[in-house]
Amino acid sequence: MSQLKRTLLAASPVLVAALLLSACGGSNNSSGEDGGSGQIRIDGSSTVYPLSAIAAEDFQIANPGIQVTVGSSGTGGGFEKFCRGETDANDASRPIKDSEIQECADNGIEYAQLTVAIDALTVVVNKENDFANCLTTDQLAAIWGPDSTVSNWNEVDPSFPDEPLPLFGPGTDSGTFDYFTDVINGEEGVSRTDFTPSEDDNVIVQGVAGSKGGLGYFGYTYFEENTDRLKALEIDSGAGCVAPSADTARDGSYTPLSRPLFVYPSVQSLADPNVAEFFQFYVDNDVEIAKAALYIPLSDAAQEQLVTDFAALLNQAGS
Repeated sequence: MSQLKRTLLAASPVLVAALLLSACGGSNNSSGEDGGSGQIRIDGSSTVYPLSAIAAEDFQIANPGIQVTVGSSGTGGGFEKFCRGETDANDASRPIKDSEIQECADNGIEYAQLTVAIDALTVVVNKENDFANCLTTDQLAAIWGPDSTVSNWNEVDPSFPDEPLPLFGPGTDSGTFDYFTDVINGEEGVSRTDFTPSEDDNVIVQGVAGSKGGLGYFGYTYFEENTDRLKALEIDSGAGCVAPSADTARDGSYTPLSRPLFVYPSVQSLADPNVAEFFQFYVDNDVEIAKAALYIPLSDAAQEQLVTDFAALLNQAGS
């Protein structure tokens, strides 16, 4: 059993009971006898990946005949597959772009946007960094802007030591890259290019952890899983330094780096009863899944909206 699964099962006795009830006869969809395909394919954001991976693993406990595969090619890379009809849903750390909307429309792919959790996009440094605790959004822009030549910490702040500043961040297919460049650099996709990019956030973790002066950014869960190796910086957007956390992301004080996370299921796929059952499980247990993935669960009002949005999507699919 994976660590993520152990976390979820330990955190949610109600979910365990629901799984056991389902396994003991609550659902027969795992056999494929209802005409379902028996295979569900999800791709997209590496940030949202832990959420969908937990949902997939635990759904399969009760439905061993259904295979749920979850990829993490990045929000943009995932939408390319999704809009070609190659996947049943796309995980996204930003809203779908106009160009992606058009591509899906051209291929007859219908979908809905479901908000499944809140993230606090986190700027991290090496654990040994004892001089940087808070950066302003202007300093982040100076570091990451398209014309930036900043390569040493003392160029960020003269009080910082003479320490090289290697940079690590998401690749251009990442929704996290799109979001960060938009809110920090003022335009989506605009960034310096002389940094080490990866669609795999664990590679960014390794890069920063292995470089004394390293700096990078990614979703909150990857920091939470690596607090022994990394330090999160507080961010000052004009009202003082604020640390990333569940409370600051929900109350809006961790601005502009708090954001919603999405899953986009296709209407066509939801006509498959197995796909519909999986996403019903995802929605019904969304709060527990978010907690287990170390993300910030939706508020009660947002959770109610998720239930409403998914019911409308099922109705559209005829499920």
